[in-house]
Amino acid sequence: MRLNEISYNDSAPIDGYGPGFFRIGGNLINGPVITGPLGTHSWAGFGDTDALIALKDLVDVLFVGTGADVAHLPDDVLDALQEVGLGVEAMSSPAACRTYNVLLSEGRRVALALIPV
Repeated sequence: MRLNEISYNDSAPIDGYGPGFFRIGGNLINGPVITGPLGTHSWAGFGDTDALIALKDLVDVLFVGTGADVAHLPDDVLDALQEVGLGVEAMSSPAACRTYNVLLSEGRRVALALIPV
């Protein structure tokens, strides 16, 4: 088996997650979080669309982890993101973490907003 070292650009990969927390780039974050080209920081959840819209010119797609199960984004959040032309994909938080890490390792312009499991 051949192993290759993965290099991540300026964004930090998701190292792990559990009930109420995420480990991102070696740092433990409790509660909802955003990570991407603007760094990693706590997020106020779906009521904080400004933090998501700030990513519009920096990423091609924003993955939104909706918790343990996949759920639809609230209509007002989805409308606000689509209005500024930000591509968004909602999925369960575990799936969003995996997808983000794969695309990040490929050098893609991605960001991630997560609700804990």
